[in-house]
Amino acid sequence: MIVRALLPTWSDWRPAVRSPGADLLSGLIVALVALPLALGFGISSGLGAAAGIATAIVAGVVAAVFGGSRFQVSGPTGAMTVVLVPIFHQHGASGVLAVGLLAGIVLVVLAVAGVGRAVRYMPAPVIEGFTAGIAVVIALQQFPSALGIAHAHGEKVWQSAFDAVRHYAAQPHHATLATALIVAAIVLIGGRYLPKLPFALIAVVIATVAAKMFDLDLTPIGSVPAGLQAPTLGFVHLDQLGTLIAPALAVAALAALESLLSATAADGMAVGTRHDPNRELFGQGLANIAAPLFGGVPATGAIARTAVNVRSGARTRLAALTHAVVLAAIIYLAAPLVADIPLAALAGVLLATTVRMVETASLAAIARASKGDAAIMAVTFLVTVALDLVTAVAVGVGIAVLLALRSVAKEARLQRLPLDIPADDTDHLAAEHDLLHDHIVAYRIDGPLFFAAAHRFLLELAEVSDVHVVILRMSHVTALDTTGALVLKDAIGKLEHHGIAVLMSGLRDDHRRCLGAIGALPVGGDSSIFAHTPDAIARARCYLPDPVKAPCP
Repeated sequence: MIVRALLPTWSDWRPAVRSPGADLLSGLIVALVALPLALGFGISSGLGAAAGIATAIVAGVVAAVFGGSRFQVSGPTGAMTVVLVPIFHQHGASGVLAVGLLAGIVLVVLAVAGVGRAVRYMPAPVIEGFTAGIAVVIALQQFPSALGIAHAHGEKVWQSAFDAVRHYAAQPHHATLATALIVAAIVLIGGRYLPKLPFALIAVVIATVAAKMFDLDLTPIGSVPAGLQAPTLGFVHLDQLGTLIAPALAVAALAALESLLSATAADGMAVGTRHDPNRELFGQGLANIAAPLFGGVPATGAIARTAVNVRSGARTRLAALTHAVVLAAIIYLAAPLVADIPLAALAGVLLATTVRMVETASLAAIARASKGDAAIMAVTFLVTVALDLVTAVAVGVGIAVLLALRSVAKEARLQRLPLDIPADDTDHLAAEHDLLHDHIVAYRIDGPLFFAAAHRFLLELAEVSDVHVVILRMSHVTALDTTGALVLKDAIGKLEHHGIAVLMSGLRDDHRRCLGAIGALPVGGDSSIFAHTPDAIARARCYLPDPVKAPCP
């Protein structure tokens, strides 16, 4: 039943069959936008332009059919490229393909396990921080191509970018840099005023024609054979497989996160649509299993291409499927022309893409919201640029959790309250009232009593002295974990050791079970626990010294 819910149905395609026109046109537009991006990201990953195109076609088809969003367009992305570069340097092309295959299997398992909805718990500052970090990393990746430097060295992206700048300063390639900057300007300016036109493709065509006409010394992307002869998935030894598990988990985590965020963004741009997150993971898993078999790199849902798809009038999955088919036709019929595209032109396209990735308004809003959110966003950004994306997300989420716990812990309070004795109580003398106030104290615990807040209560309760009875009012305790229960047990034990009786009122049944399970209830057991505070006060009179001791209830 679980797997059946993840499989496509005829209802997914019925609207496309009835009225395919809008989807076919949208798919064509997305393909023209996706072509230079697929080439660029394939080259940036280290596997070459053919690998990028293979990913866009194969993953595009599989994810369109099996995915959980009717607008999602899948393929190689900048965020994934950032993760793949160190994998390529360490394990080579076959290692990248094997990692993609393993990541696909992990995504399918996650889909069957139903964890797709967990992405909604990702903190916004973490998302914005790593998005901005990814944009900077992608921009740094383009420095060697934009500056015309064939070999730039460095383990980290920022190190190779610095090395490229150093070589450029010693031997400038002005035509290459000018090409990259002009292409980026065309994409950004044209996209601002005429967003529906594929200015990325237009700029790349102009740069390619100019390089041919004026015989410019611009390095072309190289051979992109018809038939998608990308790197093939080689044999991986068992000892190598163990070293690929961690990278595969990182790729799977990124693919899940980026795809689900992209699908959520598509829901926000369209009216009356909602994606199925588990089915989306299933589709992306199958796409990543299929893509390496054709030499493709790991794929995710692509936010930029998905947005173009929605804005171009897409209605069903046919648009994403059409985009992949058009790409296959272009690369099959015009592979020699594609091979002449200058690397600098693709670098310019990706530089423009990084500018569009950063939402300055969102960054500013989060920075103004609170110092904690600003710190989370800044740390996530810096770790993304300096180290890697997966570490950045882990650090960002870790800091967010710690700050959230700190905030929740601050809400927990231990407050001493006056005893609830009616002002018109004529059954007791004024002297007894004074005695009650002098020898009985009531504390109300407000908020969560858990590991991040409980130890403060121990310190406060341990200071109680010169009383005979402490009444703990528990009705406002919102949460209680084992640590909180143990700390409370310790506090009660210290009070009882000093001859102070402890009573409880308003204790919830689930909290009572938790306290009882670890022996944290007062020594009197059930006779020390009351539903209401006045009943606890009545029992407390039994512990008062003579001569005004009232009869025990």
